[in-house]
Amino acid sequence: MSPASTGLPEFKDPLLLRRALTHSSYVNEHPHEPEDNERLEFLGDAVLDYIAGAFLYHRYPEMREGKLTRLRAALVCTEQLATLAEIVGLPQLMRIGRGEEEAGGRQRPTLLCATFEAVIGAYSLDAGLEATRRFVEPLLANAAERILREATDVDPKSMLQEWSQAEAGITPLYRLTHVNGPDHCREFTVEVLVGSEVQGTGVGRSKQAAERAAAEAALRRLGRL
Repeated sequence: MSPASTGLPEFKDPLLLRRALTHSSYVNEHPHEPEDNERLEFLGDAVLDYIAGAFLYHRYPEMREGKLTRLRAALVCTEQLATLAEIVGLPQLMRIGRGEEEAGGRQRPTLLCATFEAVIGAYSLDAGLEATRRFVEPLLANAAERILREATDVDPKSMLQEWSQAEAGITPLYRLTHVNGPDHCREFTVEVLVGSEVQGTGVGRSKQAAERAAAEAALRRLGRL
């Protein structure tokens, strides 16, 4: 699949896009490659933060700062950016090493997120900030409407803590129970306890994601979500 057949914008410098799509695992197996996409990922992270913040500021003029902050965090979190990467066709274009390929790297949220950030960083250099904004904002608009509709900007850990402190006077405890998979593709399982009772169990690609999933499970069990 070529970039032209996906949802990506056209690059004046195709080598810049090529670098944005190149994961470190590919460079490790192809020493002739001059650079991976990590520096572009760093730039893209900053660009996305700015574009998302400015977009929300103008799109929702009555929204308070706390809500804007939560919504921006939901828009640029790993899982959401991985979804945007899939929407624009990055899984098929990513240049990854054989080991990463065999480990399911094209479906790994952290890798998809990092590649999307790198592409945004590369496009900001290639076409400028305004062109990047025009490309990103429609993606953010659709995501923001869904997040608000489904209330996924609400932090389940904070909700569970508020309930636990109000009802039991204690703070939930998160306990890591299992870690599966190789270092580059780990899966964490976490339990959340209120007092001595396990209220929920969650699985995620990071401890933070697993804790969030455990809190969501607990809130559903308690009828709070």
